[in-house]
Amino acid sequence: MKLSTLLDSVFIVASIALLPGIGGAQIPTNNAGEPIVINSNNLSTHSTNVSYLKPFDTAFLAYQGNLKAQGIPSGSALLFQYQKGSLTALDVVKAAVNAKKLPAQALNDIGYLNAVESQLTSLDTNGDLANQV
Repeated sequence: MKLSTLLDSVFIVASIALLPGIGGAQIPTNNAGEPIVINSNNLSTHSTNVSYLKPFDTAFLAYQGNLKAQGIPSGSALLFQYQKGSLTALDVVKAAVNAKKLPAQALNDIGYLNAVESQLTSLDTNGDLANQV
């Protein structure tokens, strides 16, 4: 068995095992277990330490179809829409915010948006997630 085939198999098994955790991701909470609420009108002056899903996880949610209810296609349809420019990282992040997987602050985080864009580009370049190992 080739090493690349073995790595692909390991990644696929790990992805399947971790999928319920990614799909059930929640918005961040404070130490008291209360959701962190961000007033989007004060983002430039209000600084809150918010943790997001990793950019890979956000792209993976879209790829696996967990953002279909928010209008984001999955799998090859996602890649096709991204290739032709009718779907952007901002669209995916907006969908994740609407699905309550990310806080609204992520929409204004240029670094996060760029990282999701990079993940979508990587998916587009490689054609599938198995090559991400």
